[in-house]
Amino acid sequence: MRGLMISAMGSGQGKTVLTCGLMTAIKRRGMAVAGFKCGPDYIDPMFHTQILGVPSRNLDLFLQGEAGVQRSYAAAGAADLALVEGAMGFYDGVGGTDQASAYAVAKLLRLPVVLAIQPKGSSLTLAAQVKGLVDFRRENQIAALVLTCCTPGLSAHLTPILERETGLPVLGYLPLMEEAELPSRHLGLYTAGEVAHLQERFAAVAEQLEKTVDLDRLLALAGGEAAGEQPVARSEPVCTIAVARDEAFCFYYPDNLEALEAEGAKLAFFSPLRDEVPPAADGLYLGGGYPEIYAQRLSENQAMRENIRALVVAGLPTVAECGGFLYLQKTLEDEQGTPWPMVGALEGAGFRTQRLQRFGYGELTAQGDSLLFRAGEKAPFHEFHYWDCTQNGEAFFAVKPTGQTSWRCGVAEKTLYAAFPHLHFGGELPMAERFVQKAKEWNKKHG
Repeated sequence: MRGLMISAMGSGQGKTVLTCGLMTAIKRRGMAVAGFKCGPDYIDPMFHTQILGVPSRNLDLFLQGEAGVQRSYAAAGAADLALVEGAMGFYDGVGGTDQASAYAVAKLLRLPVVLAIQPKGSSLTLAAQVKGLVDFRRENQIAALVLTCCTPGLSAHLTPILERETGLPVLGYLPLMEEAELPSRHLGLYTAGEVAHLQERFAAVAEQLEKTVDLDRLLALAGGEAAGEQPVARSEPVCTIAVARDEAFCFYYPDNLEALEAEGAKLAFFSPLRDEVPPAADGLYLGGGYPEIYAQRLSENQAMRENIRALVVAGLPTVAECGGFLYLQKTLEDEQGTPWPMVGALEGAGFRTQRLQRFGYGELTAQGDSLLFRAGEKAPFHEFHYWDCTQNGEAFFAVKPTGQTSWRCGVAEKTLYAAFPHLHFGGELPMAERFVQKAKEWNKKHG
């Protein structure tokens, strides 16, 4: 599979808009496109998925390791082109290193890189910055530039300067467009389902790219290969896992869901906002999302809250990450600071704060045996949340990659994982296998 990465010198350079516009334009040319996102972000892959009609996958070297990233990349199958969106700046990785950066992913998968460059009051200095990126690491895969939020006149002025000083071709520009302005909130961009006329927005971007970017030349740069294993085929269903999926609970890695299916789980999706009861199931998966925004509606759905509480207390195998963890508490504050009754399977109260809490990567060490872990096992995780909880649990010892910050967190029992840390099932530990095994046991006992 041929592929390209879209990266940049930092956030806010137009990577997502350029990537989604290119996906739309290339799909219109009749090519099958596979979408990917470097790092742990959930929202950008939602945009990719909405545009392409197939799941966009994360490529996260910290959460998955090299073999896991290669497996995820290979899972796209026989697409004509893979488009990988970078995260943050090209070299920005864990703890001030290039570990798990877009650069590291491009190097691993041998992907040519197109940099989205947004000119901001500089010309020759911009060339110096790009040249610095090119010279900073060997084998960096940087192959071309595209100017973003750039006028025709400025593009005509900068192109010869950049090409002369950096040796890289400038493939064109994308002007500032109203359609490309995506709304954001405390956790970043609005999700794809919340943005009005999303397809029409990126159709307009694609039409502009056809006019002002040399797409034929860009596509000719594509290269690389997937060196990992092919994905494991789905097993015949041996149990059912209910998965909360609506506006309040929408942060799931496709690899996690597919890993459960590969182990023999049938997934039954439901909405804690709209449905009265969860579907009959042998396990429950409550992912992250925005329960704080929908706290009143979640609270008013008393039948759902009571049913979930009864199931969790009865020992239904349950994974609740971040937003799902907050949903299981006694109360949760909304954006105005008003507390609302939640499920009540846990004893804490979710409350709003003014800044990100324990943001970023870390490593968990299990203090005892539980649903997903065995005592002493370690697993990478990622956190991204502004809300916190009065009772975060003591089941895990968590530490930042630098080792300078550590804390205890999480509730872990034989049938429960409930904590702020997001986990990826594509790493070294057999989390999906353990979850499904417990669901099978529930099925045998209660089915």
